[in-house]
Amino acid sequence: MSEKDVQDVDLLVIGGGKAGKSLAMDRAKAGWKVAMVERDKIGGTCINVACIPTKALVGSARTLLTARHAARMGIEIGSEPAIDLEALRAHKEDVVGGMVEAHTKLFADSGMDFILGTARFTGKRTAEITTADGATRTVRGRDVVINTGTTPAVPDLPGLAGAQVWNSETILHLERLPETLLILGGGYVGCEFASMFAVFGTRVTLLQGRDQLLPREDRDVADEVARVLTDQGVDVRLGARASAVRREEGRGDVVVTLDDGSEVCGQELLVATGRTPVTAGLGLEAAGVRLTDRGFAAVDDHLRTTADHVWAAGDVAGSPQFTHASWHDFRILRANLTGGDAVTSGRTVPYTVFTTPELARIGLTETEARAQGHAVKVARLPVAAIPRAKTLHDKAGTWKAVVDAGTDQILGVALLGHHAGEVLSAVQMAMLGRLPYQQVRDAVFTHPTMGEGLNLLFDTLDDGTAHG
Repeated sequence: MSEKDVQDVDLLVIGGGKAGKSLAMDRAKAGWKVAMVERDKIGGTCINVACIPTKALVGSARTLLTARHAARMGIEIGSEPAIDLEALRAHKEDVVGGMVEAHTKLFADSGMDFILGTARFTGKRTAEITTADGATRTVRGRDVVINTGTTPAVPDLPGLAGAQVWNSETILHLERLPETLLILGGGYVGCEFASMFAVFGTRVTLLQGRDQLLPREDRDVADEVARVLTDQGVDVRLGARASAVRREEGRGDVVVTLDDGSEVCGQELLVATGRTPVTAGLGLEAAGVRLTDRGFAAVDDHLRTTADHVWAAGDVAGSPQFTHASWHDFRILRANLTGGDAVTSGRTVPYTVFTTPELARIGLTETEARAQGHAVKVARLPVAAIPRAKTLHDKAGTWKAVVDAGTDQILGVALLGHHAGEVLSAVQMAMLGRLPYQQVRDAVFTHPTMGEGLNLLFDTLDDGTAHG
């Protein structure tokens, strides 16, 4: 291939996730010559097969719960509310389709060269791209950003490959609502789908190999989530390690064999055992990009890879696997590509697990705080004590805050309850401002709101109910 066959651009973005697409549009609008390659998901994983469709379905589940409990709120709706699978699917696809369409227009309006195709590095900052129509072109970037994300991990289980099981992406096709569903993995994704499908009316069995759900959380928080799921009808089985999987003939039940020799059956099986980086087939060795032992692109705290002027962002760079973390990666890259010196170190990334009710988390857990040498005070509040929760008859859950005993600084919170993800932002602002907990305790919040519960939560540190 001759030099004249290579197209030079200021910025080549491979993978159109949150960080990549945001940077590509931003720099194109700023007058840079930008090319962005996306294999098959216009707008990225979040919009197509992750956050947006799943939360659209969580919204459906919560609407169903509201309808079921209408009589308790003094509303008569007649017949028993039920799921219309075709309409459910249409709702999800309408939300996703609208956002994909919007992104297609945004890409065009930005002035970038958006390429639907597959890229592979052939040299330094140079990639050969096979487009969706089978054509081939070669593009070289003055700077290159890798933003290819992750894909559902497939555990090495005998029989799994031939059992026609679901992962967190294929389950969103909504082929059917099974009467029984097995879920392998008690992490964030497994718990979200367990809660959702249980509300839809499916009998769910959640198989978690470890001795608690959500292993990164404090045990008392994880136990409370397990209690919520159990109350929704989920059969939560801890210490249940799968050793083999098979599907009975004629698209029959899926059978999971556990380490103790017992078996559990369900019409479908969702495998929710984590995600793996999309780096295979990218030719990263030709680009000079080193991978970590887990297969992620190795980056420093500026998001630089081991190759000059090649950067990585989002999930593939080992950033926390949340769209908002990828969005912050975009801000770091934009700063560093325009003469700045931004870093990922020191940032605190909040997250919400969209069970019903949801678990909102930021900062250190109690376990982490003690391990780091903090003397701590722990505040706890049952959601049932919050007036707004009483008005809604939505009193499930517990709030927990961890405070440094010496400085009174808030180290972290775990809020399990109605609209906890919205309340979390108030705590985050207090932590960013390094406010002592007393200023949150004494703030005048609107009554009656869930946010008002923060007064009550931090009051427990001074009324004798908290502990060190």
